[in-house]
Amino acid sequence: MRDRNLIQIGTMEVRLVIDEDQSDGSLVMFEFTAPPRGRVPAAHFHRDVDEVIYCLSGTMTTTLDGVKHELKPGNSLFIPHGYVHLHENLHSETAKALVTMTPGLIGRRYFEEIAHVINVQGKPDIEHIKEVMLLYGLIPA
Repeated sequence: MRDRNLIQIGTMEVRLVIDEDQSDGSLVMFEFTAPPRGRVPAAHFHRDVDEVIYCLSGTMTTTLDGVKHELKPGNSLFIPHGYVHLHENLHSETAKALVTMTPGLIGRRYFEEIAHVINVQGKPDIEHIKEVMLLYGLIPA
């Protein structure tokens, strides 16, 4: 049986804990898993959404406003809306983090839509990725 809360985006996984519908749009929470050398497709900022990343295992590197933060288990980082950031795993073991975003404007619908664009044969269409990001208030940097 397929896990409806698990969304594969390229080599990364998002497992929704609370989606936008469950919280009436007030927040979204998900586990984010990045394999070794995995990264979010593009540095970006959120127009209206604040984000907190809390490392569960491995080491997640989050670059926030040009500064790299090496998050190890138990470390967290607050990312205010409007600040450019990028999540990546620069290490040899899988990294997992719990991410909370408020309000819940970037949730299940966004992740399903972006997965549909990224999980294609060949190279994903970068312009289409940017279009989807912009629809949900993620601004490529």
